Amino acid sequence: MTVSGTETPTAASGDDVENLLGGQYTLRSSAVVDLNLFRVRISSNLTDFDGYSYFTRFVDPSVPGRVDYEVVCVDLDADPVDERIVSSLRDRTFRADRFRGGFYLTHHHGAPAHLVTRGNRIYVFGRRLDRVIWPYFTKHLLTVFAVDHDLLHLKAAAFIQPGSGANLLFGRGSGGKTVFLTQACVDGGTFLSNTHVLVDGLTVHGIPSAMRVRHDRCFGELIDSAGLAPHLEASEYRVDPALLFDHQPPAQATVRNLCIIDYDADRPRRFEEMDVEPFAAFLDLFAFAIGTYGLKDDVLAHLGNDVLAYGAAFSAMKTRMLELIASCRRLYINADMLDPGVRRETLAALAG
Repeated sequence: MTVSGTETPTAASGDDVENLLGGQYTLRSSAVVDLNLFRVRISSNLTDFDGYSYFTRFVDPSVPGRVDYEVVCVDLDADPVDERIVSSLRDRTFRADRFRGGFYLTHHHGAPAHLVTRGNRIYVFGRRLDRVIWPYFTKHLLTVFAVDHDLLHLKAAAFIQPGSGANLLFGRGSGGKTVFLTQACVDGGTFLSNTHVLVDGLTVHGIPSAMRVRHDRCFGELIDSAGLAPHLEASEYRVDPALLFDHQPPAQATVRNLCIIDYDADRPRRFEEMDVEPFAAFLDLFAFAIGTYGLKDDVLAHLGNDVLAYGAAFSAMKTRMLELIASCRRLYINADMLDPGVRRETLAALAG
């Protein structure tokens, strides 16, 4: 990871936040995160900011280049910032109100914070702000980027099979997606993404990030031996995919299979195709980013609270998802990928 030291605030281009508050805090670290199709500069007034650790691909921040978004994190315990001024500048949006109450997104909570948006630069003032980087900003920026560039943002893992295409993996929490993904890659597949993808037609773009793993029979030994850092939840840990796989993920691939992974050892093993409608019903709330993460208010605010523009953007993204579902093989899979025989049969069926 490349993190710069003390530097002139990147926001020093004259917006009202910098003009009113820039002299009250110092940005002591900065990292440019590469999310494949776009880049985000994350800056903090903390020298050691844990928010950088959720990502795995960085660009040297001292090298001039395109940065699509900026997130400026100001810890109110590190510098004497006047919260009265911050409060007067905060966004008047649903999400800003939730941040003030310590609710970030879905089930993620923390200390109250102030959200201030100025174009493609977002300021957040609060405490323990590493807890808003992955739960909120990553999902928010991927979704608005997808809206602005006619793409589809899905919550999905992805891997490529040799001589075949990409498999997108969807599922409920603790349904076995990460174990399926890892075992498929150990058995010859190419890792593409663990949590997020952007899709353009049948082309899928992986999003580089740390993987979340649990202390189970698949990852327990790795967690203990490598001393992995905890993720946001007490039962989860972060690991760089480079520790698991001996290849760099490709930038993109062509989608072949869409798979709902639903491992349950108490139910019969299953590998069967699904119709479009029930498959789409599942993806609506378990993979389609706007619905899955509850980002409807954020997208509406991003579009200037223009209901017609929101309706058009939402409809277009849903159409892209339905076209993807209709164009690929749709599978429901309950398989113990830690069983070598079951794994070989399952991967052969995917490639067949």
